[in-house]
Amino acid sequence: MREKRTIQPSIFEIYPEHDIGRELKAMSKLLDAHPDLLDWVAADIKDRQPKATGRKGLSVDTVLRCAILKQYRQLSYEELVFCLMDSSAYQAFARLCGTWVPKKSALQRCISAISAVTWEQINLQLLEDARQDKIENSKMLRIDSTVTESTIHDPTDGRLLWDSVRVLIRLMEAAQDLPGAPELTWQNHQRVAKKRMRSIIYTRGADKKARLYRDLIKVTRNSLCYVEQADLALRCSGIDSGYAEWSAQVAHYQPLIEKVIEQAERRVFQGEKVPANEKIVSLFEEHTDIIVKGRRDIQYGHKLNLSTGRSGLILDVVVEKGNPADSAQFLPMLERHIEHFGVAPRQMAADGGYASTDNLQAAKALQVKDVVFHKKRGLKVEDMAQSPWVYRKLRNFRAGIEAGISCLKRAYGLSRCTWKGWAHFEAYVWSSVVAHNLALFGRLKST
Repeated sequence: MREKRTIQPSIFEIYPEHDIGRELKAMSKLLDAHPDLLDWVAADIKDRQPKATGRKGLSVDTVLRCAILKQYRQLSYEELVFCLMDSSAYQAFARLCGTWVPKKSALQRCISAISAVTWEQINLQLLEDARQDKIENSKMLRIDSTVTESTIHDPTDGRLLWDSVRVLIRLMEAAQDLPGAPELTWQNHQRVAKKRMRSIIYTRGADKKARLYRDLIKVTRNSLCYVEQADLALRCSGIDSGYAEWSAQVAHYQPLIEKVIEQAERRVFQGEKVPANEKIVSLFEEHTDIIVKGRRDIQYGHKLNLSTGRSGLILDVVVEKGNPADSAQFLPMLERHIEHFGVAPRQMAADGGYASTDNLQAAKALQVKDVVFHKKRGLKVEDMAQSPWVYRKLRNFRAGIEAGISCLKRAYGLSRCTWKGWAHFEAYVWSSVVAHNLALFGRLKST
């Protein structure tokens, strides 16, 4: 059974007289004030219990603190292990006993199990503390959107087809290695697929590229046929060991690869412009969306809608699916704020993309006194705010969220998610928000 809290090994926790040391000490005190939060974390990692024999596993408290430390200092798991070994301040914050430090695999297994819902609950508790300490009263609200990218390469049709061949060959090799598997007949087309993919990159002319794409699609289809034949052969052979897991991988990748082939044929051979919502941009991060904000570069990841208050603390964040217009997310963000804090903000400012007459009227109906958009979009100042002076003040107030987003991206890793899968994408975003709020709350409370 995993322990919930680590008994403090000493009455003295060593934090150096440095800005980072003081921040860690303040963050530790904030976490100590709410031991009930560990129940949420414990429920998430209950399936990752340590073995009944041998060394005791990480406590729930240590798992949470290591997760926050990882996002706070933007460390890889390997770097986190080294910092826990090297730094007495990090050891004190993580509540590690003695000289023992967990391996990176143990840290990854536990930290990745913490869900986005748990991170959100931790953030709500921090915001409640901020309200009680009169640091954040949530009466002023500002909203903006940004994009967090997925960890994928440039999603061209050629690269996606090459990825498809690599995945299919891996599946064939795994099928052949299954205990009791019959001899499977297939060919490894990775070499020719890689050559065609690279030739497509450096070839000019639609006709020449079309011939290369035809060859690449052909070897991709052949590789897919090998996997289908292998699946039939394995089912007929009646093997049990490992087949279910292998078959699940085939069921996951096969429709994705078929979609990659289809979209390549539609674009290259039929001259069709495939809509963004019908495209797949990665076999491994299939949840990734194509995001275009205005006339800026195309990004591959997910759009985030964030709200902050006067203190700079992140009050809420929503990871969107697809590329919804900002104006369509204005009212849902306001309703979430009312749900979390029980009352509408007195004043509200948002980016110009959220501006519309319907949004202005809906916000006013929810008892928001002043609703200001960075760009007027045909709206009148007197309809949005009490006076031009209030309008200018709230418009300047809105600009502050840009600094918060920049800080999240530069210092807390929100520019690019390095965790795999949709659920982990959401958890990564929320863990960055919690690490940011915890550090900022500690600084605000000590001043």
